[in-house]
Amino acid sequence: MYLVDLHAHTRFFHGHRSLGDRFDPLGARVLTEIAARRGLDGVATTNHDYYTDLNPAVDAITLPGIEITTDRGHVLVVGPDPPAETKPGALSPAETVALAHDHDCAAIVAHPFRNSTVRELTDVPFDAIEVNGKHPRSRPLVEKLASERNLPLVGGSDAHYPFEVGRAYTTIESERLTPEAVVEAIRDGRVEAQVSRSTLDEVVRRGYRAIHRRKRVIDAIERPTPGVGTPPGEESTE
Repeated sequence: MYLVDLHAHTRFFHGHRSLGDRFDPLGARVLTEIAARRGLDGVATTNHDYYTDLNPAVDAITLPGIEITTDRGHVLVVGPDPPAETKPGALSPAETVALAHDHDCAAIVAHPFRNSTVRELTDVPFDAIEVNGKHPRSRPLVEKLASERNLPLVGGSDAHYPFEVGRAYTTIESERLTPEAVVEAIRDGRVEAQVSRSTLDEVVRRGYRAIHRRKRVIDAIERPTPGVGTPPGEESTE
């Protein structure tokens, strides 16, 4: 049994790719160090629309991944060979899943009830649905959605700051912790979403709820198609 955070970022900012490339090695190291301290065995680095091969020499390992901004919202792609880079808003969810499977990766619906209409698609062969650490109060809705789609639940913190890692994570039944084994476990349903209830995590969640409520991105069922050009929820207000 392994504990893995399947949704984390090595930086706390979007855009400025060149700056991010320089920052990412440090971000990955801090991220995995804190993951190890919190008792996690691994963490997937799922930066927005690009993947960089990073595996800091710490106790918790990093798993390859990318968070792809589709024309309907975000999809996590985790596995041995994620796409190196995608253009935000250029792919549909169906195209993203096909791309993930072509790369031997699992395709996961990210935060389905935050600024996303991906959840409305019933004919796209996703591998799992995420319980997101920023707003786990939506878990009953996510569980209902997963049941309707006959898909397993996984957990991810959606950490952009290292201290957020592990606020949601996934228990994985596997004899080994490799990208290939993680993909196989997800597809076999040998996974379960977990949510941390620590005081720090609860305080941070309250802050995110207030931010997302102000942005009006939670349960935005009638919101126009998000994410074209920028990660959903990060659109400029200027």
